[in-house]
Amino acid sequence: MSRYVVDTNVPIVANGRPNPDDSRVPSNACRAAAIEFLVNTLDSGKVLLDQAGEIQAEYRRYLNPRGQPGVGDRFYLEVLNSAPKRIERVELPKRDDGEFVDLPQALIDVNFDPSDRKFAALAKREKAPVINATDSDWLNHRDAIESTGIRVKFLCGHRRSEWFTK
Repeated sequence: MSRYVVDTNVPIVANGRPNPDDSRVPSNACRAAAIEFLVNTLDSGKVLLDQAGEIQAEYRRYLNPRGQPGVGDRFYLEVLNSAPKRIERVELPKRDDGEFVDLPQALIDVNFDPSDRKFAALAKREKAPVINATDSDWLNHRDAIESTGIRVKFLCGHRRSEWFTK
């Protein structure tokens, strides 16, 4: 069974909602890729979450816990229900300075987005890919991320011009 670390932008895109940072709307192809990934993952994959609940808290800020009206909201409902065959909670320890033990120093050095560090640290710890749809930080720091052994799957491709409608 494949295991994934799912950045919050994936269920947001699956819902067809505008990007929280700049209000751009995801392209139809990007949204379809996010929906397909979430449906397939809930059917036959496993989503990794930190035991402290930081990832779940971020999901809560952007997704509807009633599981409606979008596929991303349905994904969040499954997370809340902690579907035992689909969700795995992992201890993600922190250092004294508050950074994650498993976050590679190279990502701190390039000033990788602090809100995405939990996903990177969990991916590194569990050797699972991070799934991204439209968060440009994963693309902007791709070389540094890949040099640490963290894999990122870009559901919407590597060209930002294809991520959003014009």
